[in-house]
Amino acid sequence: MPQAAFRFYAELRDFLRPDHRNGRVTYTFERAPSVKHAIETLGVPHTEVDLILVNGEAADFSRLIEDGDRVSVYPVFESIDIGQVTRVRPKPLRELRFVLDCHLGRLAKYLRIMGFDTLYANRSDDEELAGTSSREKRVLLTMDRGLLKRSMVERGYLVREALPRRQLIEVLRRFDLFGQVRPFERCLRCNARLEPVAKEDVLEMIPPRTRERCDQYRWCAACRKLYWKGSHYDRMWRLVEEVRRAPIRQEK
Repeated sequence: MPQAAFRFYAELRDFLRPDHRNGRVTYTFERAPSVKHAIETLGVPHTEVDLILVNGEAADFSRLIEDGDRVSVYPVFESIDIGQVTRVRPKPLRELRFVLDCHLGRLAKYLRIMGFDTLYANRSDDEELAGTSSREKRVLLTMDRGLLKRSMVERGYLVREALPRRQLIEVLRRFDLFGQVRPFERCLRCNARLEPVAKEDVLEMIPPRTRERCDQYRWCAACRKLYWKGSHYDRMWRLVEEVRRAPIRQEK
């Protein structure tokens, strides 16, 4: 039967069967499959792939596999611009926006604290999430590998870490976002941008004790939630500082 030699690089190996974790896989087939079909059959979501070389030449997902092909599959490149080479990735998103599945509520809050445009609803189903990701050009963050294999999802990432703070650092590393952190620019409730507001304009919304010790406020015009520098602010600032101290690259 026809065969093709696949080689998967870096973290893409995490998706392979234990006996394939060295990244080398011999793929046997009857009818010529597309590269995308073969990659996902072997366990790797297409959203995790940034570059495919077939016999040394860049190829897209629709390229049909032939007997004897050598296929190299690479993950997203964080620090190298391959825009002139890759044929599998849509136009890069310079201003990343996210949509998260129902299991990542705390991560959604943390991303908003860091200033990133992040959609989250704990009752969104897979079809809604995939549609939002495609329609609004958002990166879909999920812990469900099957969700990333939906054909309409062009941009997505499988979150590996279990703890929310580690998930946050993982995502910032993956998309090289440490330099784009802008704390406290978004509403934690609805994701809209916060705006400065004069104290006298929101006086009735401020708790009496807070009025005495705080003069600076920001609020969300969309959901009318008011923010000020209280104990909640101190806790969030500690999170920001913890993230900024994290190594930009994962230690081996």
